[in-house]
Amino acid sequence: RESFRIDETAMKILNPANVDPVINGFDENAIEAALQIREAVGGKVVAISMGEEGATRALKQALAMGVDEGILLHDAAFANADATSTAYVLAEAIKKIGTYQLVLCGRQASDWDQAQVPSGIAEFLGVPSVTAVQKVEPQGEVVRVQRLLEDGYEVLDVQTPCLVTVSNEANKPRYPTLKGIMAAGKKKIPVWNAAEVGVDPAQVGNAGALTRVTKLYIPRFEGTCEFIEGETPEEMGEKLALRLRELKII
Repeated sequence: RESFRIDETAMKILNPANVDPVINGFDENAIEAALQIREAVGGKVVAISMGEEGATRALKQALAMGVDEGILLHDAAFANADATSTAYVLAEAIKKIGTYQLVLCGRQASDWDQAQVPSGIAEFLGVPSVTAVQKVEPQGEVVRVQRLLEDGYEVLDVQTPCLVTVSNEANKPRYPTLKGIMAAGKKKIPVWNAAEVGVDPAQVGNAGALTRVTKLYIPRFEGTCEFIEGETPEEMGEKLALRLRELKII
């Protein structure tokens, strides 16, 4: 069984062999929100992912849940992208799809937890965005959302088109049905490269990244354990206090 590994020279996480990517948990909440909106008011749900070819498995899962179409953005030029260059490619793909009213993203990635890409997408699209939302309701030309706060939530009406990031409080993602899984297996996932998306080569991957990873490693913790002995609790407490004073902890 392979363990979690990092290539410290290339500064990248090495996926274990034969293990395909899965959908980010918060993105599942976004998919569920999109499907509920489609059920309520109609429309079409398209899932877009930028990544390696193995990401088609995650897109197949989205299709099995009920998404109408999945698109993979894959090109060697996209390698080593940061949040900004990733957001740029995704935004350009959204523009290529055509008219849209609402872009839904998970509130953050389950691994890096940065929550930067969605806001970047909105900036490149030139549309308003609302983050950490627990409820999304289309109301004509606006979308009414409940945005989570530390001590409650606020209600906002946002003009469409707009982008909303969905939190896990919003819903419980549905499980794919057998019928959905079989239908997804028959669908082909189109793969768009840099030329097909129509991106500026200077703004993608490492070339377009505004940040650089200087070190990526698995932290190693070393420590020693020292036992304090004594005949009575009082004696042990006194010895512990003296030892902590020696170490300048107290």
